[in-house]
Amino acid sequence: MIVSTVTAGVAALALLLAPAAALPPAFWMMALLAVLVDARPYVVPGRRASAVILPSICFTFAVVLAWGAAPAIAVQLAAVVVAGSRMRHSLRRTVHLGLQHTAALTAAAGVAGLGHLRIDASPDWWDALVICAAAVAWITARHAVAGLVRGLTSDGRGPVRRRRRGHADLLASAALLLLGPVVLVAALVAPILLPLALLALHAVHRMVRWAGESERATRFDTLTGLPNRRALQNAMAERAPDRRRALLLLDLDRFRTVNDALGHGAGDRLLTRVADRLTAVVPDHDLVVRLGGDEFAVLATRVEDPAAARRIAQHLTEALSRPFPLDGTPVELSASIGIALQSGRRDASTLLVEAESAMYEAKQRGDQVAMHGPEAAKHTPDRLSLVADLRTALRRDPPDDGIVLYYQPQIAIATGEVVGVEALLRWRHPERGTVGPEELLRAAEPTPVMRLLTARVLEEVVAQLAVWRDGRTPLRAAVNVSARDLHAGDIADRVGALLERYSVPADLLQLEITESALMADPHRVLETTTRLCRMGVAISLDDFGTGYSSLQHLRRLPLSEVKIDRSFVLGMTSDRGDAAIVRSVIGLAEALGLRAVAEGVEDEATWRLLAAAGCHTAQGWFHARPMPAADLREWLARYRPVRPGKRGEIDSAGTSQTSSNEGAGWPPSPAKR
Repeated sequence: MIVSTVTAGVAALALLLAPAAALPPAFWMMALLAVLVDARPYVVPGRRASAVILPSICFTFAVVLAWGAAPAIAVQLAAVVVAGSRMRHSLRRTVHLGLQHTAALTAAAGVAGLGHLRIDASPDWWDALVICAAAVAWITARHAVAGLVRGLTSDGRGPVRRRRRGHADLLASAALLLLGPVVLVAALVAPILLPLALLALHAVHRMVRWAGESERATRFDTLTGLPNRRALQNAMAERAPDRRRALLLLDLDRFRTVNDALGHGAGDRLLTRVADRLTAVVPDHDLVVRLGGDEFAVLATRVEDPAAARRIAQHLTEALSRPFPLDGTPVELSASIGIALQSGRRDASTLLVEAESAMYEAKQRGDQVAMHGPEAAKHTPDRLSLVADLRTALRRDPPDDGIVLYYQPQIAIATGEVVGVEALLRWRHPERGTVGPEELLRAAEPTPVMRLLTARVLEEVVAQLAVWRDGRTPLRAAVNVSARDLHAGDIADRVGALLERYSVPADLLQLEITESALMADPHRVLETTTRLCRMGVAISLDDFGTGYSSLQHLRRLPLSEVKIDRSFVLGMTSDRGDAAIVRSVIGLAEALGLRAVAEGVEDEATWRLLAAAGCHTAQGWFHARPMPAADLREWLARYRPVRPGKRGEIDSAGTSQTSSNEGAGWPPSPAKR
């Protein structure tokens, strides 16, 4: 193929230059090399064909400086024919490339003529300046023609990205052009040295190739070959006024199980096959992207309404439901898909947050598909503002970030002893005032900011545990972690590093997970909690009874305790159903060897009912409100354990005092009795 292509090019060159047969041997050698080197043009991956770099310009630029425009254009057109044939270009693309180089050589010849350039074996400084000006004219003319043709044939979108990508092309073109005069002088002195220029051309070829690979790495995923997050953001930033687009974010369920069972190599092969299957079922006008890990995305560009977006999601789930053959084993996969519709002027970041929020909603509900609804979108600007402020705050050092932890004691019902505390989050926003944990977590959990917040809380809690240990009052502290933290998988490593840094025993830290986090991806949660348990960190199932977890999950998870949701505990004294549920959970925990902790204990009657039912631990305003660490130290100094049987002491304390004085606690100090 190469031989026939070059032969055709040489024949075309001979026909073009037949009238100029009196040209010197140096010209013919450079003309032959120009046609020969274009059998291997420089193509940057992912670029338009019109941006191809022809190594022949090194020789044709030298020809135009020494012998004028006509011979140089003839040689260049022959080389373009060779390059177009090698790259399998259409006639239209080949003509486009020929026009660019013809205009470029004509401009360079004009500058050389105006500068009265005369090339011989000893050029001077003026000659060097004229050569540089001719090279600038060459580059300017070529890009002007390319831009003109592109403007006439395209819809006008996307020029900014192409401009940003042109630096490597410009550098390579300049290097080839300025190498031309050096080659010309060598040809005039000793033509036998001309083939040595091929080594320099090879170096430029490698430079262009490396630049292309580097650029591709910034826009494509190295494992699957799919576009990456940056490419998705660029695609979403392009305006599409006449089209409504939808972003579908896919998170593979139970992917870590494959990694654990078959190894990470098999997991990588599975991700590649998932990418291939998604690419096969998604139309060419849509974009399939790998965001990282086991997350993929599809940008659908022709969506009429939400129902059409749901049909696309259903099509994707059906494609992924077919088994993936992997090392002779059929692997079953499913995915949770969140959908966000792009309308108006919402930017790429907003759309990604909305799709991710919908995806986590699908996981929490146990569904495969969820759409970011209008009611969620109504609050999006406020939530995004809150999350942005939180991210900014977390970049500051404590206590300037406004993050404050309060600690609420947990009391052993049988003995009255303080057995631990729960860390509760508050944020003192500079404009909104104190932001409670529910509002804060509802805004942060669907975003990557949640992991930053968890890291900040864990750091402070573990540091506080070290202070209590050094003060000879060791306490166990419980910290709530989100579904995002558990699904990330690296929380065990982060916790282990913190415990080691502060020399805190692992049994002083307890992590609380919710049923919604458990149901989102039970296998991944099981893996993460098992690692934490092996480290010695206790795991608590929070808000038990409000979700949909099965008894099988309760049995399989490495739990230390179950926390009964406050909604049941608060109704114990007035609702027989709530009381029955609480007693049942306590009995179940006892049978499984777990501690039962009741939240929301606010009066003596509830405390006595819990004691009668055999509940292990109570937490609520009846004993103490949440308080800062400094106030907790004073509270612990005043606190005296009282068992449920000592009714007189309880009655003398009362409950109104605890409810009206934050941090005072119960029972009061002897001076208050």
